[in-house]
Amino acid sequence: MKAYVAGVGMTRFEKPETREWQYWDMVREAGSAALADAGISYADVEQVPVGYCFQPSTAGQRAAYELGLTGIPVYNVNNNCATGSTALMLARQLVEGGAADCVLALGFEKMKRGALGGGADGGDFSTSPVARHYGVMAARHGFEMTPPTAQIFGDAAREHMEKYGTTEAQLAAVAAKNHRHSAHNPYAQFQDVYDVDDILAARVVHHPLTKLQCSPTSDGAAAAVVVSERFAEQRELGAGTGAGNGGGSLVEIVAQAMTTDTEDSFASGSCIDVVGQPMSRAAARQVYERSGLGIEDVDVVELHDCFSINELLTYEALGMCEPGESGKLVESGGTTYGGRWVVNPSGGLISKGHPLGATGIAQVAELVWQLRGTAGERQVPGAGVGLAHNIGLGGAAVVTLLRAA
Repeated sequence: MKAYVAGVGMTRFEKPETREWQYWDMVREAGSAALADAGISYADVEQVPVGYCFQPSTAGQRAAYELGLTGIPVYNVNNNCATGSTALMLARQLVEGGAADCVLALGFEKMKRGALGGGADGGDFSTSPVARHYGVMAARHGFEMTPPTAQIFGDAAREHMEKYGTTEAQLAAVAAKNHRHSAHNPYAQFQDVYDVDDILAARVVHHPLTKLQCSPTSDGAAAAVVVSERFAEQRELGAGTGAGNGGGSLVEIVAQAMTTDTEDSFASGSCIDVVGQPMSRAAARQVYERSGLGIEDVDVVELHDCFSINELLTYEALGMCEPGESGKLVESGGTTYGGRWVVNPSGGLISKGHPLGATGIAQVAELVWQLRGTAGERQVPGAGVGLAHNIGLGGAAVVTLLRAA
């Protein structure tokens, strides 16, 4: 059974502690927008997976109750930075498997200011779910007094530079592109434009990554209504009935895959592998095989640029270029307007923001607007196929291929 995204919604992503709201306020805003966009009510929803990382158990219920008290199943989902796309994947599986005809995927996060820690409990890395990952990093690079997540990705950048000749300017070009794209996104946490020199001149977080190459902590929520073909036909969805940004047009989830770490993540002792490039490559391969489409068929991409280096690593994992050629690809303009693909027209995590539980669903919201042709000034001309990539250290990688219905 096919699964379609019938409606999407999201809040603006905000700097933590700058807006007076709670996580349930975020979900009410994003969820109500998605339901209105689909042209349905919460009473039509049969199940609700809710993604978040930094709230206690059953916070998903507390958030969903803002939309209605109908007694339906609510699932609490936590998969690090891939949490939102994991909730969406559960929604798709419920629909494709015939367990439900209308599922609402929600994702939210209310975060604290400052850099993310390394997943350690009280600073004890021996108890961290990612202790093995950081152990690989420490064995090769040592451990510095910089934020752990920036450190492990920064060390991956150092390896890429040493192995392939990637330059600091190429890394900065990723951030400059995404900041430029976000200027036209009203949902983005930042809308300031910076050039490569500005990026390089910013404060160094962990060499070679500067502050403007690192995604910020953020507050925000996103939502997506996933429906079966049967439900869409019965309700005559996809005929412009929605009240939201996209007017209710359907977008098909053509294929989706999740992978977790294998021996390839750790065997080489490389931070490039331990931060997830093998997972991303495997997930992309599965999606291409299942859909019969390839990266050459894709027009627009929303990918997980938690740090500038991860965008380059993901180009290679998705097959957009050969290993080591990603720096040249971004420098050539091949991943912005007028190039072969437009990558992160939303501004990406670096500029749009990164509330962990919401990110994967927000990526799909952006792609839905692009594929409907309703993305305003950031519209990718002629966009017909979109790809979302969401990854969480620890690890999980989700790749989703979408097509205008």
